[in-house]
Amino acid sequence: MINGKSLADWQISHPLLAELTALRECSWFNPAIAPAAEALNDVGLSAGDVADADARLRRFANYLRLAFPDTAAAGGIIESPLLPAPALQPALARHYGIGLLGRMWLKADNLLPVSGSVKARGGIYEVLKHAETLALADGLLRPGDDYAWLDSPEARALFGRHQIAVGSTGNLGLSIGVVGARLGFRTTVHMSADARKWKKDKLREHGVTVIEYAADYSAAVAQGRAQAESDPSCHFIDDENSVNLFLGYATAAIRLRAQLSAAGVAVDAEHPLFVHLPCGVGGGPGGVAFGLKLAFGDAVHCLFAEPTHSPCMLLGVYTGLHQRVSVQDFGIDNRTAADGLAVGRPSGFVGRAMQRLIDGYYTVDDDELFRLLALTERTEGLRLEPSALAGLPGIARLMTEEQGYRARLELTPQRMARANHLVWLTGGGMVPETEMDCYLARGRALLA
Repeated sequence: MINGKSLADWQISHPLLAELTALRECSWFNPAIAPAAEALNDVGLSAGDVADADARLRRFANYLRLAFPDTAAAGGIIESPLLPAPALQPALARHYGIGLLGRMWLKADNLLPVSGSVKARGGIYEVLKHAETLALADGLLRPGDDYAWLDSPEARALFGRHQIAVGSTGNLGLSIGVVGARLGFRTTVHMSADARKWKKDKLREHGVTVIEYAADYSAAVAQGRAQAESDPSCHFIDDENSVNLFLGYATAAIRLRAQLSAAGVAVDAEHPLFVHLPCGVGGGPGGVAFGLKLAFGDAVHCLFAEPTHSPCMLLGVYTGLHQRVSVQDFGIDNRTAADGLAVGRPSGFVGRAMQRLIDGYYTVDDDELFRLLALTERTEGLRLEPSALAGLPGIARLMTEEQGYRARLELTPQRMARANHLVWLTGGGMVPETEMDCYLARGRALLA
C-alpha cells in the first residue's frame, strides 16, 4: 500500500505512473499552472528577498576575488556565460528527427567558478550568509566594512569555532565544502552512495570531513541533520527545505536578464522563453525558476528534467504527495549515472511553492544522457557531466507533446518560431579528464 492505495489503484487514478514505474521516458505538462501574478504568492518570498540576496553576494565580491582567483575576472561575482548553440540545435533536430522551432541557448553553469556547477549559486550563498551573520554578531564585521577582511586569520579563527554540515549527492557538498573550509569552518559533508569518488577526494584535499553512506541521498541528509541537532555550533544546510539556498539560486535570474538583453533576446508574450532545468531534490531548479518568474512573469515557461530512475519531483507533484512519497515507494530504484539528480524524495517546500509555476516535467534515460553528452561535445566542444544534459531533450518534448499544452497556452507555430529555449547546463567543469574520457567513450558508442 502506498499512502493508503494499492499500486494498481494509483495507476488507475494517475495513468502516467505506468510509464514512470516501467522506467520509460515520459513527459507531463502541468494542467494546474496559473498566472505568475497569482501563483508567485504561493512561494512566500518576494523580489525584495532576491534583491537582498544579490546585494549580499555583491558585498562578498572582494572576499571572493581574493579567496578564489578564478572569480577575479568577473570582479568576484560567481556567474556563467550565456552561449548560443548554432551547431548543437540542428544536430539535435537530426537526432530526434523533427524540426525544432525557435532558437536554442545554453546557460553554462558547468563553467561557474569555485565548484563548476549550479550548486555554486545556492550552496556558496548560504555559507556566505552564515559567515556574515556570525561576523556581525561577533562585532568583527560592521555594516559598510570591506568583506575582504574575512580572508584573514582573525576571521578564520572565529569561523573555526563553528561547524557546517550538509547531505549531498556530490555537487552541493562540493560547493559548500570548498567555500566553508576556505573561510575556516569545520565542515562535514555527508555523501550518498551515488556521489562520485573524485568529488569526495577533492573535498578531502580541501580539509573537509567526508562521511560516506551505502544508502541514498535521503539517508545522507538525515545524518547531516542529526549531527547539527546534537551540536549547537553546527549549522546544517538543508537542501530539502532551505530558503537561503533557494534565494541564492534565484539571483541567477537577475544576471540572466542582463545577459539576454545584451544578446538582443526579447522575452515577452510574442517571444516566449522556455527554460529547461535538470532537477534533483528541487532546490536549485526551483530557486532559478522562482527568480525567472519574478523577472519575466508569464513570458517564461520553466520545465524540470529528471532521470527515469529518479523522477522524484514529477512523482511528488503529479500525485500531490510531495515529500510524503519517494520513488522507491513505487518500486523505482533511484539508481542513475546522473549523480547530481539521484534523489528519491523531493523537497516538499519547493514542490508546493512552485507547483503552479512549473509548466512541465519530463524524464530522460541514462543512455540518452550519455548520447547527448557526446553530441554536445562534438558540436559545441563542451564537456559536461551526465546530469547536465537532462534538459537538452526538452525542446523536442515540447514540439511533440500531445497533451494540449501548446494549444492551451496559445503557443502557435508562429509564436514557437519566435521562441528561445534555454538549456541549463548544471555541471561538469571540474570532472577529471580520465572520468570525462570514460563519459565520452560511452556516449560516442551509444550515439554510433
